[in-house]
Amino acid sequence: MVMQQYLLTYTGVVFALYLHHIIRAIEVPLDLPQPPTITKQSVKDYIVDPRDNIFIDCEAKGNPVPTFSWTRNGKFFNVAKDPKVSMQRRSGTLVIDFRGGGRPEDYEGEYQCFARNEYGTALSSKILLQVSRSPLWPKEHLDLVEIDEGSPLTLKCNPPPGLPPPVVFWMSSSMEPIHQDKRVSQGQNGDLYFSNVLLQDAQTDYSCNARFHFTHTIQQKNPYTLKIQTKNPHNETSFRNHTDMYSARGVMETTPSFMYPYGTSSNQIVLRGVDLLLECIASGVPAPDIMWHKKGGELPTDKTKLENFNKALRITNVSEEDSGEYFCLASNKMGSIRHTISVRVKAAPYWLDEPQNLILAPAEDGRLVCRANGNPKPTIQWLVNGEPIESAPPNPSREVAGDTIVFRDTQIGSSAVYQCNASNEHGYLLANAFVSVLDVPPRILSPRNQLIKVIQYNRTRLDCPFFGSPIPTLRWFKNGQGSALDGENYQRHENGSLEINMARKEDQGIYTCVATNILGKAENQVRLEIKDPTRIVRGPEDLAVKRGSLVRLDCRIKHDSTLKLTVTWLKDDTPLYIGNRMKKEDDGLIIYGVAEKDQGDYTCVASTELDKDSAKAFLTVLAVVSAPTNRMTALPKERPERPRDLELTDLAERSVRLTWIPGDDNNSPITDYVVQFEEDKFQPGLWHNHSRYPGSVNSAVLRLSPYVNYQFRVIAVNEVGSSLPSPPSERYHTLGASPEINPTGVQGAGTQKNNMEITWTPLNATQAYGPNLRYIVKWRQRDTRESWSNETVRTTRHVVWNTPIYVPYDIKVQAENDFGRAPEPDVIIGYSGEDYPKAPPTDIRLKVINSTAVSLQWNRVYPDTIQGQLKEYRAYFWRESSLLKNLWVSKKRQSVGFVGDRPRGIVSRLFPYSNYKLEMVVVNGRGDGPRSEIKEFTTPEGVPSVPRYFRIRQPNLETITLEWGHPEHPNGILTGYNLRYQAFNGTKTGRTLVETFSPNQTRFTLQRTDPISRYRFFLRARTQVGDGESIVEESPAPLNEATPTPAATSLPTTTVSLTSTTTIATTTTTAATTTTTVASTTTTTESAPTATTKQDFATNGSSIWNVKAFTNSNWANITWSHNFSAGTDFVVEYITSNNTVRSIPVKAQTPSSVQLADLTPGMTYQLWVFPKWSSPSENSYITFTTSSAYTKNHVDIATQGWFIGLMCAIALLVLILLIVCFIKRSRGGKYPVREKVEVLDHEDHKVDDPSFDYSDEDNKEPPGSHTSLDGTIKQESDDSLVDYGEGGEGQFNEDGSFIGQYTVKKDKEETEGNESSEATSPVNAIYSLA
Repeated sequence: MVMQQYLLTYTGVVFALYLHHIIRAIEVPLDLPQPPTITKQSVKDYIVDPRDNIFIDCEAKGNPVPTFSWTRNGKFFNVAKDPKVSMQRRSGTLVIDFRGGGRPEDYEGEYQCFARNEYGTALSSKILLQVSRSPLWPKEHLDLVEIDEGSPLTLKCNPPPGLPPPVVFWMSSSMEPIHQDKRVSQGQNGDLYFSNVLLQDAQTDYSCNARFHFTHTIQQKNPYTLKIQTKNPHNETSFRNHTDMYSARGVMETTPSFMYPYGTSSNQIVLRGVDLLLECIASGVPAPDIMWHKKGGELPTDKTKLENFNKALRITNVSEEDSGEYFCLASNKMGSIRHTISVRVKAAPYWLDEPQNLILAPAEDGRLVCRANGNPKPTIQWLVNGEPIESAPPNPSREVAGDTIVFRDTQIGSSAVYQCNASNEHGYLLANAFVSVLDVPPRILSPRNQLIKVIQYNRTRLDCPFFGSPIPTLRWFKNGQGSALDGENYQRHENGSLEINMARKEDQGIYTCVATNILGKAENQVRLEIKDPTRIVRGPEDLAVKRGSLVRLDCRIKHDSTLKLTVTWLKDDTPLYIGNRMKKEDDGLIIYGVAEKDQGDYTCVASTELDKDSAKAFLTVLAVVSAPTNRMTALPKERPERPRDLELTDLAERSVRLTWIPGDDNNSPITDYVVQFEEDKFQPGLWHNHSRYPGSVNSAVLRLSPYVNYQFRVIAVNEVGSSLPSPPSERYHTLGASPEINPTGVQGAGTQKNNMEITWTPLNATQAYGPNLRYIVKWRQRDTRESWSNETVRTTRHVVWNTPIYVPYDIKVQAENDFGRAPEPDVIIGYSGEDYPKAPPTDIRLKVINSTAVSLQWNRVYPDTIQGQLKEYRAYFWRESSLLKNLWVSKKRQSVGFVGDRPRGIVSRLFPYSNYKLEMVVVNGRGDGPRSEIKEFTTPEGVPSVPRYFRIRQPNLETITLEWGHPEHPNGILTGYNLRYQAFNGTKTGRTLVETFSPNQTRFTLQRTDPISRYRFFLRARTQVGDGESIVEESPAPLNEATPTPAATSLPTTTVSLTSTTTIATTTTTAATTTTTVASTTTTTESAPTATTKQDFATNGSSIWNVKAFTNSNWANITWSHNFSAGTDFVVEYITSNNTVRSIPVKAQTPSSVQLADLTPGMTYQLWVFPKWSSPSENSYITFTTSSAYTKNHVDIATQGWFIGLMCAIALLVLILLIVCFIKRSRGGKYPVREKVEVLDHEDHKVDDPSFDYSDEDNKEPPGSHTSLDGTIKQESDDSLVDYGEGGEGQFNEDGSFIGQYTVKKDKEETEGNESSEATSPVNAIYSLA
């Protein structure tokens, strides 16, 4: 079991966010009179888009509410005179509206905002307003550039000057990027440099492109075309395979020389706080390598970056110590050359002490300080209410001394706003600070009677913001005690907050803050409640259980009864779904019928509004092992006894040896020992896994972390489970140290479009290495000249606000404790928040590929319009109508995404013969951008879908009726249907016949030519394009009429127990008349008594029983009974005799059933039924066998020996009678057998009499009906044709073929007199015996 605990106090997050600002200037409440304060203003260098309205921000607070005015180019700007200019209400923000026309360039200039009330005037910085420009490239004619191979080359760009300057890049005229490497690269000035020219460089042209930021336009310079003069114009491939490419080309190798900068030395000036970019580009054969060095020192590794294939050196956030001489070294195998760059760092003014608002009481003294530095040293100028202090009315209580103004014995009415302007040749700083003279008694600014809850031993803070003039003194009292709070556990801050380093039970109570000055006092109360921490006193243990058994995971929790407790379970660190196999209880989790999928980590999480605790254990599911075959009874296995007598030896600063005595293994060998530890500083009472060791050892050296008060215990593990923990060892405290690692998982991502949330995985108790663990968060916008911003927090997140939309940031998070800081962290790249894309794809072009797909091409949007990470281009399309009249179509919108920055894609799965509409959007992490224009297209005609249905009926033996429905999706104009069919009998198939039908015909009757065989039909619809997919059906199988009992017409039934295997019985049925046995028919009957044995699946009594299989030749109906709860899913799994496994999921019913289709005739199957969450048991299956496709239910008597002998005897008797008759006639006398001969003669005349006919005209024999599939006379049939008759007895010719049933068409008296002609037939007499 692994336990983790997290404490989240009510004020903890707020405390961490405000810790950096814990000592802040006291502000005047807005309900008191005060001079104006500027709260928002535009940047000093303000470049605007000429296509948009112009907004120049200026907002201020004060009491009374300030009024605003503006100057432009140092003169008063009359807003009311210009109809295009207005000022926002309750704000000084200027709005210049160009919707009615006008030129933005007319409003360029330097603007300054003034905010006034009766107590003073505040000034904004001077805002230089400029309109963005993207001038056209000057027209020029570029001649063909001819140059020798191996020579250096510079292609000039000279982009038009834009505002801001454009981004330059090189491409070919076909808009393919120019490949750059250390030989070919672009300089910072935009020129393209070739260290040496190769023949391959002439394969393309070169065009310089300028992209302007605001207008999002790209302008292209006329392309350069190169002509390379070479001494050895051979095949390019042979050069690439040559070991020395230059010598193979006949190019002479040369030493490096600098292409930029020129000469051996140069100078560069850079301002403090921006990025220094040094560049060296050299020519030579082969292309030189560039290396950078600083004279007399090392390059600053923490802010140095090599760019452009080492040709550029960037030093970020330059400071004065970065001044000096830098040199670049260009070298190849022919030699080297260096260039020295002397760098001087200048500085625009920056604050040392920025003046702050000053609040004074009457007759009180104070001072304003304005200190700034720069290179050269800035000059300080003071203003009061916007006017130079020298020309302001004299104030005897004010004295200016350089960068300081001293106030003595101030009086009410002396309030004013003072401005400090620090400037030099590189820039200026302007700060406003008001002096407010007030006479105000103390007041508390926070809500009264706050309630603060905190977990015991956590840090907390009680806030009591206050104000008064003179500035009050603040003291804290607890429970009305007379003395103020003091001591090492309390820390008071100037803003009134009281910090409690470790909240204990005795700290609970009512705290009173009292603010006092000469005018009175004010107080407020804060009630502090100390809550018990949430603890899991008995968590889940690592378990190994058998599949199908029940398992219980403990989670007994102790928590503060006044806090609401929430218990959740996780499996493999994701929320656990509590299904019908699981039961969540107050003190644990029960899992019924454990399956393999239940194996994994289980975490119990107990949480309240203030803290949470968790405990984790691993559940191992073991396969079911067969019972032992020997007669010896295995000894019962149990969990091992817990280890004992733990001892710590070999004590060291970072390690200790732990020894223990093992407990009894209880008939199951101990496989592992788990060593756990607990520390009492960060998470007292919580045990963590430290390490794991084999079961054969009882001593281990444990690696320890600094500043941890360790206590150890050991748990033994065998295959049954884990033992109880051993008694804990004695404690061992290690010394503290600075952290050795920094937080992991550092990420920066925006949650809103104007912020970036920095998160990380905090250090745990064994990684803190010391007290007061905190994190230094640093960030700055990537690839800019910004300096690092930083914040020290104690939480695991920090939000940076007012960020630009989706720009990269460099992020570092460094751990720190009271012993020091961790090593410098790696820089992580994060991104600020995304906004919706601003532009859709343009120039969308569609091309129909086929009837179900179209190809798309579009122009990719500019990266600046994406405003985030491009996820995909997405096409939305919908079916507007079908080209077929009166066909309803769904207009549901569908979409397809094309991931990445790509200009083409394919939309598929369309319906043919339809009208479609399509539009596209750009998708980023925030969502869809604006939609493009709608494109319309039509898909051509396609092949139809399958008919809706295909029914086959067989009303009699002679005909088969086919019915079908029109296709659900015609996909065009139907031209008809094609029907292919063929007869088959077992593995034999007949020839394929084809019928075609009109589009309106949906019925066909087939006259059978072979009543024995079955038919297989293939039906498909067709359009002008072609045939659609076919639907296949077979004619019904002939019924089994072997047994003349009623049971023969029903389905054979198999009923077996789930716990046994039943062999299907075989019954021999004989039919006889008098003493002669005519035929012996073997019939397979699949029946057994109803099963009473149950298969139990859970301890709550749920089981399955009474499983039955109703079989035919190619399908089986499976039914069973169960008592599982409603909604339980089942699985029917069956295996054929050739080990093919198939599974079918089934929803719960009572009883449940399912039909198995497409079975093989005559095949034996094993079948299991079990709940979806369980697994089939090895012996809980039934066995059934499908019947054969055709059963030989009748024996052909024409082939029986007794029948042949009987017929021979009759023939011999007739011959004897004829001989006797002949002798008698030859003698001329009467003979005794004359009557018999007359009878026989009369019978012969009956046969020849045309009055005899078939008993049923419908049963007339069609031509060729006796011919089998191979065209031969069928000697032996699998099924007797009597089975298919309408009743009565069939007759056979001597060859065994069917001849039908005959009757005599005579009047009633003759029929009654002679009885049936069949009665006198020897054959019929024989059949009457059967």
